[in-house]
Parts: sequence; C-alpha cells; structure tokens
Amino acid sequence: MRLPRLFHTLAFRLTLWYAGIFVVSSCVAFILFYLLVSRTIVSHMDGELEGIAARFSTVLSLQGLPGIKRLAALEARAAGEKKVFFRLLYPDGEVFASSYMVYWDRIPISQLTLDELVGTRKNVYETVAVGDDAYSVRVLYHLVSSGVVLQTGLAMEAYSGFFNAFGRVFVGAMALVILFAVIPGWFMARKALGGVAAVTRTAAVISGASLSQRVPVTGHQDELDQLAITFNGMLDRIEALVTSIREMGDNIAHDLKGPVTRIRGLAEVTLVHGKSLDEYQSMAASTIEDADRLLSMINTMLVISRADSGQGEFCMESVELSDLVEEACQLFYPLAEDGGVVLENRAQGPFEVCADRGMMQRCLANLIDNAIKYTKTGGIVTVGLSVGTQEMVQLIVEDTGMGIDPENLERVFERFFRADTSRSCRGTGLGLSLARSLVRGHGGDVTVNSVPGQGSVFTIYLPLLKK
Repeated sequence: MRLPRLFHTLAFRLTLWYAGIFVVSSCVAFILFYLLVSRTIVSHMDGELEGIAARFSTVLSLQGLPGIKRLAALEARAAGEKKVFFRLLYPDGEVFASSYMVYWDRIPISQLTLDELVGTRKNVYETVAVGDDAYSVRVLYHLVSSGVVLQTGLAMEAYSGFFNAFGRVFVGAMALVILFAVIPGWFMARKALGGVAAVTRTAAVISGASLSQRVPVTGHQDELDQLAITFNGMLDRIEALVTSIREMGDNIAHDLKGPVTRIRGLAEVTLVHGKSLDEYQSMAASTIEDADRLLSMINTMLVISRADSGQGEFCMESVELSDLVEEACQLFYPLAEDGGVVLENRAQGPFEVCADRGMMQRCLANLIDNAIKYTKTGGIVTVGLSVGTQEMVQLIVEDTGMGIDPENLERVFERFFRADTSRSCRGTGLGLSLARSLVRGHGGDVTVNSVPGQGSVFTIYLPLLKK
C-alpha cells in the first residue's frame, strides 16, 4: 500500500485517534502524578521548616536572643551548611544573626514579604532559584516575636534530582506509550474495519460480475453484522428488482413483437398481393387496431410508473362507492351474459371515499373483467362492499373461476406476469399491476386470496372519507 493512499484510509485516521487519545491520557496521568508528588514534597519541606520555626520560638521564649543564635549555629552544623541556612532579622530587613552564609549569599531578603508577615502574622513561604543552573531553595519567613523574624531555607537539591529523573522517565515512557499505542491501534482499526472491507470486496465483485455474492455474517450480532445483514438485504432487493426488470423487458418484447409482426406481415402481404382498395382499407384498419393496442399498453405502463413513483396525477373528489360499483356492473352485464357468467352486485352504501373517479372506475373494471374472463360458463362473479378495520372500506370482487396457484398469488400483481393457465386468454398482464398501483396511490391496497379450481377473492382497501 502506497504511503499517500495509506494516509487517506480510515484505518490510518482511527489509528491516529487511538494513539492520540492514549498519549494524551498518559500525559495527563503523568502531569497529575507530577503535581501530586511535587505538592507532597513541598508540603513535607514546609512541615520541616515549621518544625524548625517552632523550636526557634520555644528557645527565644526560654533563652532569649543568645539562645536562638546558638540554636541557629547548631541546627546549621547538624543538617549541613549546604542544606539549610538561618537568618535572624529585624522587621526592617536588618540581619543581626545568621548561620554560615557562604553558600546562601544570593538568597535575597524581600521587604514586601517582611511587611506581609508583620501585617498578617502568618508564615510566608517562597521558592527561590539559586543561580541559573543551581537548585532551588524553599524559604520560610516566620515571626518569632514582635521584633524578630526568622528566615530559614532548605535546599531542594535532592528533590530537584528527583524531578530531573522524573523528566527523563517521562520522555522514555512517552516514546514507549506512542509505540504501544500505534501498533495496537492499527491492529484494532484493521480488525474493526474488517467487516467494512468484506462489504467493499463484495460490492466490487458484484459491480463486476453478478448479484449473487453476499457479505459473510460472523454471527457476533455486532454493528458490522448488522451492516452485513442490511447490505445483503439491499442486494436481495436489488437482485429481485433486476430480475423483475429483465422479466418485464422480456415480456414487453414478447407483447410488442406480436402486434408489430402482425402489422408488418399484413402490410407486406397487402403490398405484394393487394389489388383492390378494400384490401388496403382492411390493412389500414388492422394497423390502427394493433397501434391502438400498443398505445394502450404504453399508456398503462406510464400510469403505473407515475403512480408507483408518487407522481400520479389524480383529480380527487368525493366518490360514493356503491354508485361506482353499480356503474361498473351495468357496463359488464352484457359481457358476463355473453360468457354465461352471473354478475351480482351486492354493494350497499353509503361508503364515501376521496378518490379519482376515473382511475377507480378503471381499477374496478380491470378486476371485474378479469373475474369474468377467468370464470367458466355457469360461474358467478360477485361485487360487494363492507366495513374494514382502521376506518377502511373493503371493495370485494369474488369469482368461482379457475383460481390462482399459491406461489403466484403475489406475482399476479407484477407487470406483464401471466400464469401458464391464463396465457390462452386475452390480455397484457398489466391490469392487476395497474389496479394495485392506483389503489396504493389513493392510500389503500389490493390483496388476493384464492383456491385453485374454486375461485379468487380480490379485495380493495380504501380509506373512508372523514367528515
């Protein structure tokens, strides 16, 4: 993998996040530890200085100034003249006694601090750096009596060594932290994105080969499994859609081929053998009939497409379904009688819906036409209305025809689908698809129940008009 490409990968960015968070967290932990240790050390030194100041106050009260001068000398020799110093001052800053100060001559006397001490009568602490590269000193100003101030300090040389060592440890530890943050971070990022890589590989195979590939599911029920399941579900829908489009294309080609072949054949025969005006007129009439059939098929497909995409142009109005059923039955009574089928209108109202009257007439006409067409002589076709659930009305078209096989119950609503038992009858296979698309465009649905050899029941669900 080339470096520029690596820098743009999600795994690289996740690794930076992992490492960055880990390093920052470690730095915060070190800093907190440093502050805690330094505060503890300073508190310990302040305790030592307060102990010294308490002893000086006790000696002053018992032995006076000569006693604390002797105590200062003894304390300095006992602790080491390079470790501690003592100064006895007047409140104006004048030194009247001190320990051996050759190592401490650069320690200043702050008049502001003396004024603060006299004003508040509380111990004042300072940390003073001795030289540019030397260690620091912790200094205490203590009011021994109303006229005597003790300035004492402890060298922080040992503690400065500790802090220097701590700094070196910190730098080394941070290097190890960065190393151990990057390597596990990269591993975790690649592991976490393994499922995404599988989806990417599957998508690449699909785009170049077929839709049959699927992303493997690990069974861990984690987010990547949910992604794989969702992606596979999407592929299932895409594959079904592509298959449907292919079948629809084959069906369109088949249904268009017949009229076009007839038009061409009749025109060729007439052109070669036609001798009279009647023959040419007959050819023109047949051509117009087949062209009308093609235009009707194309227009129906356009209506279905617009309705399915939510762009159907409906002229909505209040429609009384019982009147709509009566009009449709009056239209199909002659066709039913010619086929020896009894058409019964059992619809009773009132059932008002908000619908496009023309589209609903077309939908109902398709269902009644199919019922009569697939019902044998002596059969019965019944049209009725009933109240459904959730403020819906049911428009039912029931027949005693040949029925539909269970595996084809939903497929009958697909465009151009025609079962083997229905291919001998006239039709394009668009009627039921049009009916469902139109009804769904009105906020309803169409369902079917059927028993092969006994008949079918098509039910239209429409929302009742709210008053």
